Amino acid sequence: MSFEYTDMSTLTVRELLSMTLRESPYSQVIEELTSRFTSLRDLTDLTFTELAGIKGIGPSKASSLLASLELAKRIYTATPEEYPVIRSPEDVIALVMHEMRYLDREHFRALLLNTKNCILRTEIISIGTLNSSQVHPRELFKGAVKHSAAGIILVHNHPSGDPTPSKEDMEITNRLVEAGNLLGISILDHIIIGDGKFVSFKGKGLI
Repeated sequence: MSFEYTDMSTLTVRELLSMTLRESPYSQVIEELTSRFTSLRDLTDLTFTELAGIKGIGPSKASSLLASLELAKRIYTATPEEYPVIRSPEDVIALVMHEMRYLDREHFRALLLNTKNCILRTEIISIGTLNSSQVHPRELFKGAVKHSAAGIILVHNHPSGDPTPSKEDMEITNRLVEAGNLLGISILDHIIIGDGKFVSFKGKGLI
């Protein structure tokens, strides 16, 4: 049986359980779970001991299932106050500099923000070559629309270590700002990461 799916939203609860436990959707284990517990809420109330005691599950599969359910609960109950808040370019740098300064190819990322400038998620828009990356507005704003972002901060690195914006950087930024204006999603800043240095388009008055 293949466990490779691209859209988890299309799967039934039975299929999701089978993927989590690495069992066939019609195995004895899955049959036992779906017949004994008619809702996922019933599963979340189970303790490790109770779940591990079900025939065919055992400690390892019980741990996997409980971990998945706990992740779902935390995502559901998460509040915007728990998300990082961006108040300045330095806040962005504190999040990404340690990772992006040493990348050997250009990575173009988008920080999707809500109306309070809390980060909803970070998305990789493209990975380019040593000195360039291709960014299409469609790829950037697809995720922003999907997650109801109010604003976006663009971030990409220069493997050369010099964060000075290139002509291409300026052109891409202007194109994305124009597209954002049409969609009602503001491009709040574009930050270029170098080796321990950075340039903020907002800080330079370029946005």
